[in-house]
Amino acid sequence: MTKIGFIGCGTVGTALAVRLSARGYKVVAAASRTRASAERLASMVGGCRVCDKPDEVAGLSEVVFVTTPDDAIPGIVAQTKWRAGQAVLHCSGADSVDTLQPARSAGAQVGGFHPLQTFASIAQAVENIPGSTFALEAEEPLLSTLKQMAGDLGGRSVVLGPGDKVLYHAAAVMASNYFVTLVKLATDLWQKFGVSTPEATRALIPLLRGTVNNIENVGLPHCLTGPVARGDLGTVKKHLEALEKAAPEVLPSYRHLALQTIPVALGKGRINQEKAEELRRLLGGD
Repeated sequence: MTKIGFIGCGTVGTALAVRLSARGYKVVAAASRTRASAERLASMVGGCRVCDKPDEVAGLSEVVFVTTPDDAIPGIVAQTKWRAGQAVLHCSGADSVDTLQPARSAGAQVGGFHPLQTFASIAQAVENIPGSTFALEAEEPLLSTLKQMAGDLGGRSVVLGPGDKVLYHAAAVMASNYFVTLVKLATDLWQKFGVSTPEATRALIPLLRGTVNNIENVGLPHCLTGPVARGDLGTVKKHLEALEKAAPEVLPSYRHLALQTIPVALGKGRINQEKAEELRRLLGGD
């Protein structure tokens, strides 16, 4: 059975170790910037040795995950002793396998294995991994191994080519991180009429779940609803006027998002080009 080690025992590394161990993979070694982090990981998988240095992990493992913060990956990889036939992986969303070049030069296979998921805590990360998509960057035969690993974790995989990683990660940030920002802007508006952030969040959550459900089950662009989808200029105008009066700092974001929504509405087929142009003029897009 393949022996797996982890260098970096934060949220992602620990969650992957737990899930891989649960699926029958042998996690044998872990090292981290703080020994307590490595000890926590080892306590959750069983049979895992806590190591003081990355070289110890590399010496004990056939597959090594470098799950440190992205900025630390090049330094860790450059300072660790690798060997031919070993596989060295990172889980960076934005960095390509070029950051693993020292390992490749030593004869190791290198690859990227990024779970397309949001990890706010270890417990939540362990729960969220099944069903996630994993972005893979590797050459054969390692690529087939990573596809199998993604499947064993209950996920799907997408293979990225050289230069794809940054756009892939930007898309993930827009869909996940900036989604949080949009919810924050929305709850701030509720405070304008006296509703607290926790109350507003509770009120909006069913709407957000419904939207995600529509995206999944109806699909783009047909899942789009709302005034732009309907070509409802009167409602959009009222929004603009209300925001200008009560929350002018939000107005540019609303305008930009509404303009970006017009092509989606056109794709859905509920509005025609004439209505689209009227919306663009109203939103200041001309």
